[in-house]
Parts: sequence; structure tokens; C-alpha cells
Amino acid sequence: MKSEIRILAVDDHPLVREGIVAVINGQPDMRVVAQASNGHEAIEYFRKYMPDITLMDLRLPDMGGIDAVIALRTHFPDARIVMLTTFDSAAEIQRALAAGARSYILKTMLPQEMAETIRRVHDGRKHIPPQVAARLAEHMGDEPLTEREVEVLQLVTGGNRNRDIANCLFISEETVKAHIKHAMEKLGARDRTEAVAIAAKRGMIQL
Repeated sequence: MKSEIRILAVDDHPLVREGIVAVINGQPDMRVVAQASNGHEAIEYFRKYMPDITLMDLRLPDMGGIDAVIALRTHFPDARIVMLTTFDSAAEIQRALAAGARSYILKTMLPQEMAETIRRVHDGRKHIPPQVAARLAEHMGDEPLTEREVEVLQLVTGGNRNRDIANCLFISEETVKAHIKHAMEKLGARDRTEAVAIAAKRGMIQL
């Protein structure tokens, strides 16, 4: 007889966590061994309980879920992490998978689908649900923004002028203009405002 799949649930919303716990503990082959409400708790409880699977929310109050994945995988390379979130932007899906998450699932999926994903990841497989794969496919051919272009657009969201951005990043105003221009071209935006809107919608920056 197989042993239970031991799970760490990480989400900052108590009601959501309770729902996740109810679904998991209702399965005959799995059990929640710990619950965390932020990234630092997730790392602490992972170290303490060494779960088989970690369900990680994308948005946490102290650090991003992807940053928590990177931290866990740095200290525990064999950690099997499933992102469980409401956010389905291609950029965030790509970042999560690149960081080492084994799956990326949405909170809108059926409980049994979540349980089946946990089983697949526990068996050593990666699993991308059809709706997540479709979102990735939408932007598969897009040229990604550089790290600097993302930094510049993020500063644009704060209402900063080119001069302010240049001072903040220790670059020239002309360089700032060039980064914005290139970002607009990659995103198919007509102006910087639209570029920010598109980048935010795709999860590249946060408003």
C-alpha cells in the first residue's frame, strides 16, 4: 500500500487555504502536513516537515511565490512545487516553470483535477493543464523583454519621467527612451501607456 502524499499548502488567504486543505484531506492518498501564509513561513515549514509536494500561491505578502520557489529549489533541489494561483499570464507561467515549478494550475480548476495534478507531480512528471498550455502558446513567438526594459516599464507605472528613471537606474535619458521604444515595439504598443497596460496584463510588471 502506498504511503500518503504529504503536502505543504502556501496561500495568504485563510478561506482559500481551508478550501485547499478540505479538498486534499478528502483524498484517500494525500494529507496536508502544514500550512503557510507567506514565503518565509513556506521555507521554514518546508525545512521542518519536508513535504512531498508544495502548493504555492503566486502572490504572497512578503515575497513573490516565484521567489519562494527559487529559494526552496536553491536549498532543496528535489522539491516538487506546484503553483496554484488565479493569475494566468504567459510571463508568470514561464517564470514559474523556469524557476523550477513542476506544474502551474489555476484555482478555477475542478478539485479532482488539482488532486490528479498532485499525483502526477509526485510520480515525477511535469504537468501543464490545457488552459495553461493554451495561454503559453498565445505568446510563444513573442520576443521577450530584457530585464532592463522590464525595470524601465515598472518605473513608468509609478508616474516617473524619463529623467527620474535615468537617475534611478544610473543611465542616460536617451537610453531610457531607447528601452521604452524597444519595449513598445516588442509589445505592439502605440505609446508608453499602452506598453505598460500590455506588460501588466501579461504579468511582466505589476501595477
